[in-house]
Amino acid sequence: MTPQLASAVYATLIAVLFYIDRDRKNSPSKAIWIPVAWLMINGSRPVSMWLESGPTIGDQYTDGSPLDAAVFGLLIMAGLAVLIWRRRQTGQLLRANLPIILFLLYCAVSTIWSDYSFIAFKRWIKSVGDIVMVLIVLSDRNPVAAIKGFFCRVGFVLIPVSILLIKYYPETGRSYNPWTWVPMYCGVTTFKNLLGMITLVCALASLWCFVRAWRNRELPRRKQHLVAHAVILGMALWIFWIADSMTSFSCFVLAGSLLVMANQTWVARRKMLIHLMVGGVVGISLVALFFDSSGSLVQTLGRDPTLTGRTAIWDVVLRLAKASPILGTGFESFWMGDRLLTVWDVEKGIQEAHNGYIEVYLNLGWVGILFLASLIVTGYQHVMNAYKNDRAIGSIKLAYFTMGVIYSLTEAGFRVMSPVWVAFILAIMAVPPSMLQKKIPSLKVAAHRPEVPPVRVPHEEYV
Repeated sequence: MTPQLASAVYATLIAVLFYIDRDRKNSPSKAIWIPVAWLMINGSRPVSMWLESGPTIGDQYTDGSPLDAAVFGLLIMAGLAVLIWRRRQTGQLLRANLPIILFLLYCAVSTIWSDYSFIAFKRWIKSVGDIVMVLIVLSDRNPVAAIKGFFCRVGFVLIPVSILLIKYYPETGRSYNPWTWVPMYCGVTTFKNLLGMITLVCALASLWCFVRAWRNRELPRRKQHLVAHAVILGMALWIFWIADSMTSFSCFVLAGSLLVMANQTWVARRKMLIHLMVGGVVGISLVALFFDSSGSLVQTLGRDPTLTGRTAIWDVVLRLAKASPILGTGFESFWMGDRLLTVWDVEKGIQEAHNGYIEVYLNLGWVGILFLASLIVTGYQHVMNAYKNDRAIGSIKLAYFTMGVIYSLTEAGFRVMSPVWVAFILAIMAVPPSMLQKKIPSLKVAAHRPEVPPVRVPHEEYV
C-alpha cells in the first residue's frame, strides 16, 4: 500500500471511530476542544515542528518558538474565557483544591531564585495552562462525557496517526538517537518515551470506556462503542511493543487492572479492597525497581538492573542538587547551563532525571517534595471520595492517580505539559458532589395532587 493510499485509509478509520463512538444525548460542550487541542499538541510535537519552522534544539529548550508561544497563549486565553463564563463552577473547583493552588503558587515564587528567571516564569505560565485545561474538563455540564471526550478524542487521532507515520512515513515516524544512533519509533512525537506516555494516557481512557460499555448491556449502539475502543486498545498494544516502551506498558497493565477491578460491583462495596489493590500495585513497582537486589523482576521486562543507566544519572543529579537542597534551583530550571553540561558528561542528550520525584527535588527542593506529598495524600482522598460518589469518574481517576505515582518512579511524569501530569492533576482534583449530579425535571401531575419537587440523583449513565 502506498503512503498516499495508507493516509486515506487511516483518515477514513479515524472518521469512522469518531462516528461510531458518538453519543449525542451525552456529549460535552464544544469548549472541550480547547483542552483536546492542548493535549494533542503536548502529546505529539510543537506546531512549529510540524510546520518545520521551529528553532534548533538548543534554542527551543531555552527560548522556544514564537509560533508555539502564540498557539499556547491563545489556548490559555480561550480557556480562561471559558472559565470566566463558568465562574460559579470554577470557583467551586478552586475552593475545593487549595493544595494544588498552593503548589502552583510556590512554583511561581521559586522562579525568583532561578538562574533563568524569565524562562522559568514562561514555563510557569504553561503550567497554569495545564490547570486551566483540567478545570475546563471538570467544570463541564457533563464531567463524565468531558473526561471521555478529552482523552478519547486525542487517542482517536494520535494513536492511528502514529502507526501511519511509523509504517508508511519512516522519515517522520522513526528517528535515531542523535548521540548513540540507536533507531527509535516515535510516531507523532519526537521520542519513544513520549509516544509511550501519550499512548498510555489515551489507552487507559479507552479501556475505561470499553469496560463501562461491556458492563452496560442496555447501552444503545453498545457493539459500536466496544469496537471503537477495542481498535484503539489493539493499536496501543502494538505501539507499546514496537516502541519498546516498557515503563508505559507496565503502567498500563497495573493501572488498567486496577481500573477493571474498580468497576466490579463486589469490589465497589468493599472500599478496603481498593486501598489494598492500590497499595499492592505501588508496592510491586517499588520492590521491582528498588528492593529486588537481583534485578530479576526488571530483567523480565527486558531491562538491566541499572534501569537503562538511570541509576548513574540519579547519582550525578543528586550530587549537583546538594548546592540547593531546601528550595531547589527554581521552577523548571535545573536542566540549563553548566548543570546540563555536567550531566551530559555522563549521559549525552538527556534533559530529565527519569524520575518524577527526583525531578521535583532538583527544581523545588525539599519544600517542593513536601508540596508534592501533600498533593498525593490529599489527592488520594479526593479520588476515593469521587469513587464513593460516582463510580464512573472515580474509577478513571483511580487509574490515572496510580499511573502517575508509579510512572514517575522511572520517568519524569511530574513536569509541565506532560500528558501524565495533566492526567494526574485531573485525577487528584476534587470535584464537589453537587457538580456530579444533574437535575431531573418536575413530573407533570394532576391538578388535585401537589407538585413533585425536583430530585437529584447521581449521574451514572454511560457517555
